[in-house]
Amino acid sequence: MNYMKVVPCDIANGPGVRVTLFCAGCNHHCPGCQNPTTWDPNGGQPFTDKTLDKIVDLLRPDYIQGLTLTGGDPLYQENREMICKILIRVRHEFEGSKDIWMWTGYTWEELIQQAAEELKYQTIPTTVTIIRNINVLVDGPYIESKRDISLPYMGSSNQRVIGCNKSFALRRPVLWWTPEEKKGK
Repeated sequence: MNYMKVVPCDIANGPGVRVTLFCAGCNHHCPGCQNPTTWDPNGGQPFTDKTLDKIVDLLRPDYIQGLTLTGGDPLYQENREMICKILIRVRHEFEGSKDIWMWTGYTWEELIQQAAEELKYQTIPTTVTIIRNINVLVDGPYIESKRDISLPYMGSSNQRVIGCNKSFALRRPVLWWTPEEKKGK
């Protein structure tokens, strides 16, 4: 896996102060994407164990709320094995005290289907491992005609900010917030 950059103190990609990893590689190629330079999986630089150590060290201060994985697409097929490794390490190091957010062009339903196929064919369950180890998933491709800058953490109104734990418990996507909550109703 390659990555474009690590932002050590990010306040734009999730709540609080976060460490954000911009992954290289995306097959969605959404028209109007804000990060088209991240589409090339060979762009940026190789992600190494040293890079992972750096991210873990950047997450250590108490004022850092969590880790954000974005891109490109962290779930670009060639990224998934390393994303699993990152998630497992962060969960182990911080025992759940840091939340993990992920942006992807895949929908929740597509990921659940991919996870089911991995289990059915007894392949390495990378998708299951990934979605079980993140707290919040911002799903769906960016659709330029549905652009809405008033929505927190989303670029277009088709996207959803999904709370993963509740979604697994209820076996359906559950929003992390609702538009009514956003408006203070």
